[in-house]
Amino acid sequence: MKTPRIYVDTSVVGGCFDPEFAPWSNGLVEDFRAGRFIPVLSDLLSLELEGAPQHVRTLHSELLTISSERVTASDAALELLSLYETRSVLGPKYRADMLHIALATVADVDVLVSWNFKHIVRFDKIRLFNAANLEQGYRQLAIHSPREVTTYGNDRDQGS
Repeated sequence: MKTPRIYVDTSVVGGCFDPEFAPWSNGLVEDFRAGRFIPVLSDLLSLELEGAPQHVRTLHSELLTISSERVTASDAALELLSLYETRSVLGPKYRADMLHIALATVADVDVLVSWNFKHIVRFDKIRLFNAANLEQGYRQLAIHSPREVTTYGNDRDQGS
């Protein structure tokens, strides 16, 4: 069985230092360190973290050493982004959020993780993104919060 590839958006890295999200974001980082999942990181993530506090950038640097999977804004991703924009899946102000979805879709990851419940981890938006993805010949993108993906908090001894 192949190791699942997980696209990480900016909220997940920052979530490692937010008391509300830290247990699951850090649990996911531990999963990456243990090799249970492969982090897929984008140039957009790097760009968005440029102005972040040093401890956030340090964690990002560590994630870059864990994985060689990098995603860049290819023509295919930009075409998919353009379709999301044409369909007004999100407003123009949230172009970066749509680009994360397009990058993850084109990279054919197993799941995108995010704490962005307003624009990304939202049933109605996921359906709109995936309708466009399918129309363009991509498979549906699974989108979840780190809490739903990490093995943190799972009781492995009881098989659950």
